[in-house]
Amino acid sequence: MDNKRAGTFVSWDYVVFACLFVVSSGIGVFFAVKERKNPSADFLVGGRQMTFGPVALSLTASFMSAVTVLGAPSDVYRFGASFIIFGVAYTFVVIATAELFVPVFYRSRITSTYEYLELRFCRGVRVAATLIYIVQTILYTGVVVYAPALALNQVTGFNLWGSIFATGVVCTFYCTLGGLKAVVWTDAFQMVVMVVGFLTVLVQGTQRAGGVASVWDVANKGNRLDVFDFDFSPLRRHTFWTISVGGTFTWLGIYGVNQSTIQRCISCRTETHARLALYFNLLGLLTILVCAVSSGLIMYAFYTHCDPWTAGSITAPDQLMPYFVMEVLGEFPGLPGLFVACAFSGTLSTVAASINALATVTYEDFVKQCCTNLSTKASGWISKGLCVVFGVACTMMAVTASYMGGIVQAALSIHGMCGGPMLGLFSLGIIFPWTNSQGAAGGLIVGIALSFWVGIGAFIYPAQEIHTRPLSLSVDGCLQPNSSITHTTAPLSYQNATILSPRSPLADHWYAISYLYYSAVGFTATITNLNILYRIIVPCVLTSELWFPLV
Repeated sequence: MDNKRAGTFVSWDYVVFACLFVVSSGIGVFFAVKERKNPSADFLVGGRQMTFGPVALSLTASFMSAVTVLGAPSDVYRFGASFIIFGVAYTFVVIATAELFVPVFYRSRITSTYEYLELRFCRGVRVAATLIYIVQTILYTGVVVYAPALALNQVTGFNLWGSIFATGVVCTFYCTLGGLKAVVWTDAFQMVVMVVGFLTVLVQGTQRAGGVASVWDVANKGNRLDVFDFDFSPLRRHTFWTISVGGTFTWLGIYGVNQSTIQRCISCRTETHARLALYFNLLGLLTILVCAVSSGLIMYAFYTHCDPWTAGSITAPDQLMPYFVMEVLGEFPGLPGLFVACAFSGTLSTVAASINALATVTYEDFVKQCCTNLSTKASGWISKGLCVVFGVACTMMAVTASYMGGIVQAALSIHGMCGGPMLGLFSLGIIFPWTNSQGAAGGLIVGIALSFWVGIGAFIYPAQEIHTRPLSLSVDGCLQPNSSITHTTAPLSYQNATILSPRSPLADHWYAISYLYYSAVGFTATITNLNILYRIIVPCVLTSELWFPLV
């Protein structure tokens, strides 16, 4: 393989890609016309008449974003198929959300998730939680918009700022016109595009890599199928425990108490439909997960003798998937465009859901509280105006996302740092009935402080490779007459811990904790505040029949 770009877009690719934006915008126009006389509440929650089918597809499309389409295969390519264990975490998360959190929110008949916090605690806790959610969502959306646009730009030549601008404009357009119904139905369409795009890559990639048996054999020899590592160390990036336990906390913060998820669940016509939406969404999550992991294994089998990242054909691991697509599908006009549409379907669905959720919490938690006598027409215009404001904010945030590293880890780190304390806060209200507003506020402050401390520290002092353990990559088969590179293996620092560069104990232990545990850190710190210690531990100690005085 020569050290060059695998291919560029042709006219048919642009046509296929443009169809995604045209159809998405068309759905927004359709619902704008159909629902033009409905009040603002219908605009934000779809009239609470949605059925489980489109909501399930919408949930899957929103949280299986371009971060998954591009980042997960790259992660499997470099670190192995342990990513598949996220299926365990998804299962626990969906069950907990459907059986614990959704019933509480649905029966409360609330529009903003954070309205529950005022009902349970106080106004201050609600405002603080809403502000944290707004910051979290804008940061996450910036990663979702920028990272895939950059990867596709550097591999396919697709215009970087044009794609970012188009994503922001189209999402803002159909969110503003059609509200939640437009978001849900557009997500459903985009989910279909994602699956078709993935299947196209899987079929052609498997054929080019020599068939299923060849892919499996090569992946096995390259240690990519060593899935179950039961090391208990919290410093290891991906083990069975970090993914199943840490991943559950991370994704429960995303699903269980996230406005974007709960808003679509409470838009369902009945609580049963809301639960069914979550369980059918689990099938979608597992489908996309299997596709992403399979794509990573196929990529490894295809590039087993010539890694394009090491060879210098690409500059970042997140470019592996689009580079692979251009190489295996480049000879078929329109198919690279289909894959780009697949990646951007994930981006569009996530950004649209974020914009709609941000507009909802801002209207319900701030505007509605300050302006109590708004007319239906004024409420509708304000809701649409907020969609525009947050559409612009999310698009602008994409500019700073280039400093956040690999897209999967960056995205889940953001969710972990903010989602863990939020999960703990809602758990205090739902599970611990004796918790008061002071305990909730104190727990939230401690949880946010600890999770941001470890998250920002890890950004400044990245974990060394003895903890991340990337697998070996080879360039033996590359045609590089001017290069002295012949082969690469796992970094020496991973093979021999004695040559690691000296760092402070804080950097090598606290900051080195797996990014999947950020949420667990925030959750634990939030619920173990002084209020719970006083209400549970002290009475148990004083009244226990097993109490023995110290002598």
